Amino acid sequence: MGKKVNWLVVCTGAVVGLAALLLTRLGNPGNMGFCIACFLRDISGALGLHSAAKVQYIRPEIIGLVLGAAVMALAGGEFKARAGSAPALRFLLGGIVMVGALAFLGCPLRMVLRLGGGDVTAIAGLLGFVAGILAGVACLKKGFSLGRAYKVKKAEGFVLPGIMVGLLLLLLVVPGVLKFSQEGPGASRAFWAVALCAGLVCGALAQKSRLCMAGGIRDAVLFRDFHLLTGFAAIFLVVLAGSLLGGTFRPGLEVQPVAHHDYLWSFLGMAAAGWGSILLGGCPLRQLILAGEGNGDSAVTVLGMMAGAALSHNFGMAGNADAMADGVFAPGGMGMAGRIGVVICLILLGAISLANLHKEEKRV
Repeated sequence: MGKKVNWLVVCTGAVVGLAALLLTRLGNPGNMGFCIACFLRDISGALGLHSAAKVQYIRPEIIGLVLGAAVMALAGGEFKARAGSAPALRFLLGGIVMVGALAFLGCPLRMVLRLGGGDVTAIAGLLGFVAGILAGVACLKKGFSLGRAYKVKKAEGFVLPGIMVGLLLLLLVVPGVLKFSQEGPGASRAFWAVALCAGLVCGALAQKSRLCMAGGIRDAVLFRDFHLLTGFAAIFLVVLAGSLLGGTFRPGLEVQPVAHHDYLWSFLGMAAAGWGSILLGGCPLRQLILAGEGNGDSAVTVLGMMAGAALSHNFGMAGNADAMADGVFAPGGMGMAGRIGVVICLILLGAISLANLHKEEKRV
């Protein structure tokens, strides 16, 4: 069974990597075939939750991930409506993870895609993500828990899939009520049907394989179990090979697609994202898949991530990408508001962790 699960995870990673390459080739921003944080941010902008004109679009990839997971879970008898595990805290943690990820300019999945495309600046984010996960694992070892979820009515489990169907209808039937970027990352997009299909396939496979980078590193540290990490190794290798063959591999520290050189804050931002992901029980990708399976707490987390994206841009906390115009380098990075925001997030993570430690009572 172990080998079968390993191969399923590897195959899922390979398909995600291929989908990312295809979507990038068909119009998505460089090194951003898939990015949960960036795409949820774009959706928030399309709905008018923030006014950053360059990052507004209903991303069909996100819709596909949730619906693909829902269809696979229903087909496999794994759709289980459950909720009630500290929803308010999960909403807050979702926002924290998003603030941290947008400081770095990418979720854990995009971090791997950036590395596969030669973006050496992403190493700072990787180191921070691992550091945050180690902090989260230390909390788990001390008894951290947000409590158990309970079985609820099936309608609860269809909330986020239903929202995604609604977003798709808005995009296709009444796009006039939405906001669309005319330039910037939000204006770089693959044809909606291709993006949706890529999301559906990847969502279905991710549901079956339980693909999760935060969970993979957590399991490697706690149990010396590396099978989830093989999926992300597959993503990296496929994207690396595809970038080399396609002539898009750009190794180095020079200006990379939608990235910056503010290494300290990339590290700290992804440390917040990694820590928060462990407390939540999964990275942003895993939260979408769990919500597709009927988990109402993960649905709340996803809504929290969308709110966090809106706050990041409305209060100037998101990272700014480096740029090169007419041969002149324009550095991006984090402004003071973003730095303060990341520090606040780290403080909140510490407070949430301490407040939810549950030590077993000693028996007399």
